[in-house]
Amino acid sequence: MTTAAAPPAITLAELAALVRQRRPGTGRLLVGIAGPPGAGKSTVARQLAGRLGECAAVVGQDGFHLAHAVLERSGQVGRKGAPETFDAHGFVAALERVRNERGHHVWLPGFDRSIEDSIAQAIDVAPHHDVVIVEGNYLLLDQPPWGSIRDLLGLAVYVEIDDETRVRRLVDRHVSHGRSPADAAAFVGDSDERNARLVAAGRSRADVVLRR
Repeated sequence: MTTAAAPPAITLAELAALVRQRRPGTGRLLVGIAGPPGAGKSTVARQLAGRLGECAAVVGQDGFHLAHAVLERSGQVGRKGAPETFDAHGFVAALERVRNERGHHVWLPGFDRSIEDSIAQAIDVAPHHDVVIVEGNYLLLDQPPWGSIRDLLGLAVYVEIDDETRVRRLVDRHVSHGRSPADAAAFVGDSDERNARLVAAGRSRADVVLRR
């Protein structure tokens, strides 16, 4: 039995050049930025968009979090960030619209970390955007309905960073949003790290790896 080759490592500059090469003459290219919590996906997506200019828009998976009130009713607040705490079917349908509907604006929700909730119609994918950078934990997750996302991506990137730095960033993030240091460390050690292991299983489905 042959083993699939590991995705090659790439720099941000090389990634930007690769995206430019793959920009379609017509249609729209979706670039997936996947990776575990705290790896820096949002930062990479913003930096890549900055290098590409006005042709690029950024869409985040976090906009499809189930509302905090919904998670409270279902007892899932403690698992916020796990696959089942997202509107995954809605996310897939939105990405299909983004890829296929180029003649008009496609409005999508964003996520406001200051209130830990989604904001409707916060993101505008406009007709002139021929590259859409999609960032999120579960873009490469090989289970339904998430598994269908990989086929929508013209380029899939896995972002990784050393675990010590990643975990420290996560704890600091939760503290900045109101958790005590002890509660933040407990949440990261349980929920976030459980999600990180799930995300890491999809690394081999990426085209390239960006190490930070």
